[in-house]
Amino acid sequence: MPISVCIVDDTNDIRLALEEIVQLSDDFQLVGSFTSGEEALIQLPPLQPNVVLMDINLGGISGIECVRRLKPDNQQVSFMMCTVYEEDEKIFEALSAGASGYILKKTDPGKMLESIRELYHGGAPMSSQIARKVVTAFQQQRKNETEDGEKMDSLSNREREILEYLSKGLAY
Repeated sequence: MPISVCIVDDTNDIRLALEEIVQLSDDFQLVGSFTSGEEALIQLPPLQPNVVLMDINLGGISGIECVRRLKPDNQQVSFMMCTVYEEDEKIFEALSAGASGYILKKTDPGKMLESIRELYHGGAPMSSQIARKVVTAFQQQRKNETEDGEKMDSLSNREREILEYLSKGLAY
């Protein structure tokens, strides 16, 4: 049974390229493609895709806000941010909103499909540059922690989960 995928990206060329990558693989089925977050909020839920590739910088509401609104009522859907942004703030905001993966648009097609597959199977794929930023942020946070017992208590459940996976040697 193929992995069902939706794409949300307002840049026509990029959206079409992502559609083609998904459609050229027998392991995946493109079930929807949207040009805006507003369109996705309405049309995506009935489709119940396994994975959604979500751009961050959409014309109307951001991809992060779109994930934040969709995730509570669509827990079984896995969201992967697919973007050009490598900024720490955007990475953590996306993960906090409910995204489980974060890869860069410049990722090669084979790696993109591998990341979708990994996300579908419960992983948290991230490009190596993004994983490095996550590790660095956790290291910096630990370095800056006070000695009054706040250590791991200041992390969200998702941050702890990601840190646990990284500590087990997983690259994504």
